[in-house]
Amino acid sequence: MLKNIPKIISPELIKTLMEMGHGDELVIGDGNFPAETYGKRVIRCDGHGVPELLDAIMQLFPLDTYTEKPVMLMEVVPGDPVVPTIWNEYKAIINKYEPENCKIDMIERFAFYERAKNAYAVVATGEEAIYANIILKKGVVK
Repeated sequence: MLKNIPKIISPELIKTLMEMGHGDELVIGDGNFPAETYGKRVIRCDGHGVPELLDAIMQLFPLDTYTEKPVMLMEVVPGDPVVPTIWNEYKAIINKYEPENCKIDMIERFAFYERAKNAYAVVATGEEAIYANIILKKGVVK
């Protein structure tokens, strides 16, 4: 065991976060996200929601300050009446750790999937909220 690492962060996830370099991207997918289809490295976090994992990851993970919008969300498909209230939780979590870097880009569904193919890793969660997928671009530790 180590001190000051949130207990929700598994050994596999901490190893992956440590391996990632500046500009690498991490996808945290909801329970419906096709993680095994699009992820070159998939870390299973079944039974956990995205907000609790995002909060734990943001304690350790610097966002890229050289990118205008280092956080990306999958936008709602046109015509879908869903209003993802979980996005407000994400903004609050990111703002807690990096208020100056809480800039979010919205990405069309299939463009999001394409981006996920190039991500360093995909974290597969048990999140039940719809449109709860998020991508974080890693920055540098200063």
